[in-house]
Amino acid sequence: MSACPNTRCQHLIITGFILIIHYSSIIPLNFLFAWRYFRSKKSTNAINIIAWVTVTAMAVGTAALVVVLSIFNGFEGLVKTLYSSFYPDVRITAAQQKVMLLDDATISKIKLLHNVKAMSMVVEENVHLQNGDYRTNAVIKGVDEAYMQTSGVQDMITAGKFETGSSETPGMVLGVGVEGALNLMSDRAMNPVTAYLPKRGITSNNPLDAISTVNIQPTGSFSIQQDFDNKYVITNLAILKEMLGIKANEYSAAEIRLKDPKAEKETIAALQQLLGKGYLVENRYQQNRSLFGVMQVEKWAIYGILSLILIIASFNMIGALTMLVLEKEQDIQILQAMGAGKSFIQRIFLTEGVLLALVGSVIGIILALIFTYLHVTFKLIPLQGSFVIDYYPVSIYVTDILLIVATVFVIALLASWLPSLKAARQKTSLRSQ
Repeated sequence: MSACPNTRCQHLIITGFILIIHYSSIIPLNFLFAWRYFRSKKSTNAINIIAWVTVTAMAVGTAALVVVLSIFNGFEGLVKTLYSSFYPDVRITAAQQKVMLLDDATISKIKLLHNVKAMSMVVEENVHLQNGDYRTNAVIKGVDEAYMQTSGVQDMITAGKFETGSSETPGMVLGVGVEGALNLMSDRAMNPVTAYLPKRGITSNNPLDAISTVNIQPTGSFSIQQDFDNKYVITNLAILKEMLGIKANEYSAAEIRLKDPKAEKETIAALQQLLGKGYLVENRYQQNRSLFGVMQVEKWAIYGILSLILIIASFNMIGALTMLVLEKEQDIQILQAMGAGKSFIQRIFLTEGVLLALVGSVIGIILALIFTYLHVTFKLIPLQGSFVIDYYPVSIYVTDILLIVATVFVIALLASWLPSLKAARQKTSLRSQ
């Protein structure tokens, strides 16, 4: 640099060199300037410190978003898996009434649909159960022989076996919560449980005439999720229809398992066309609208709250870029003298802000991926109490990472806007030295 004794001349040479690189490559010129400003040592050490504080804050915020959303996804997936053990792929019910009429010919047509793997007919009713001095209310579900093909309850048996018996000798599988309420857990060779059921179509002044009583032998218990364990018992379909006074072709619902769950929309459309408007055909999500709706609201709420960390971090970015504009005032004037427009100068500092944020977000994503891998491998954060798993579940979605990166990008643009605008409004005042 002996030919250029002053700093201004050196800046002109460096700027010209960058212009040559730009026009001989496909890299945007504003990125080249931003990358140079990012890597170069500043004359004021405070600018370097604030810049790296910004990168660190963005990394921490991004890592927190990835980890927390992944844990939430893990719990969401776990709940969906548990609910899928009880709820079928597709469920058919009456649109307006409690009981639907489904004749044998229609049932046969449904079973012939190419994506229907199995179909089970069920009846549900409220029941009062008694075992000696122990009583509880529950929902009794009568199922046929095909139920084991459409449901995963049999895989959740904790004691005994899944056996519903026959109309002559009915059996009953209870949720562990109902089993505990009836005090059946201590003695599995117990006497039959008495079930009290309402009769249909009975008009009598004596309330007892409208009640059916049947003794059902407990055969096993299942544990899926508290909502099911404390509410349901499963028994033989024939005995339940007999006690309720339900006709041969009347059911509460039909439960269907699909060969290919990905083609559920086409199958539901075909079922709806076959059955008509008097029937409601729902997939697993529609059967649990309230649950899945709440889970989605919770996820977006968590995303919004954790995004505040990134917004707070962006204030450091505003300070770092403002000081950088003051630091590079001479560069800005040289660029203006060489014909650079205000929009180009503004893009340089916008790119600088985005660069700071994206470097931080990439570091944060890498740290989050390392942490989640170590957590899954070594179970770093255990779950306290009794649960189906002993550590926090995690599930990383690519869509979540893309959303987080997009969020960082938008926040960086907004935070960089004012400093970059200030840089673009710098006045040219070059004087020879």
